[in-house]
Amino acid sequence: MNYYSAKEIVEQVNNVAETKANTTVSKTFVLAILAGGYIAMGGLLALVVGGGLPGLSADNPGLQKFFFGAVFPLGLILCAIAGADLFTGNTAYFIPGLLSGKRSLKTIFKNWGIVYTGNFIGSIIVAFLFAYYTDIFAKDPWYSSVVHIGEYKTSAPFLKAFIKGIACNWMVALAMWLSYSAKDVSGKIIGIWFPIMAFVAMGFEHSVANMFFIPTSIFYGADISWLSFLIDNLIPVTLGNIVGGALFVGTAYWFIYEKK
Repeated sequence: MNYYSAKEIVEQVNNVAETKANTTVSKTFVLAILAGGYIAMGGLLALVVGGGLPGLSADNPGLQKFFFGAVFPLGLILCAIAGADLFTGNTAYFIPGLLSGKRSLKTIFKNWGIVYTGNFIGSIIVAFLFAYYTDIFAKDPWYSSVVHIGEYKTSAPFLKAFIKGIACNWMVALAMWLSYSAKDVSGKIIGIWFPIMAFVAMGFEHSVANMFFIPTSIFYGADISWLSFLIDNLIPVTLGNIVGGALFVGTAYWFIYEKK
């Protein structure tokens, strides 16, 4: 076969987790900064394309959401093929090894902490330097779109943001699962594109993407405080992302293929 089977994907993921666990802190941190920047670049492209279609948004909102989602996968494609360390994928990778007794919680939390911090830094760099300082969204329709996205994302109740985070990372972790099934670059891109396009078009919440979207809104003057960004979005979405990746993907496939 020119792709790995579902059982073989779990083996591939365990190998990935082993590599990540043995990577030095400094290299993990740099890889995490790159991943945050890559996801932010996907978000920036999505805002340029989807945010520039106000007429389509009014007359055919489903199609506008599709275009927004269709270009966003750039970020995860760069992470998967060029190489970078993304928090949301890591919520799934380490779980089969943990449940099989091959990995400790200490190792997992250490990786998650380093990667989450690096992802935030990479996202903020792109948000400030490339999305804000360049004035790329300074004029309508982009300005209104950028401000609206941040205000909308921070207006949801905690539970709703949490549930959207679960759904999002179920798709994101599966996108990476599919990428590990492929043995060539084109297969990896196709495997990533569909689930990522889907979660964005459906309006689910990705913590690392929001590290770009909401700070960009704040930089452009949206009525959002940094505390609101943290409490109203980032915390519930992050918790939801952990559940989506760890339970719906990592635990599920460990139970099916590795549980003795």
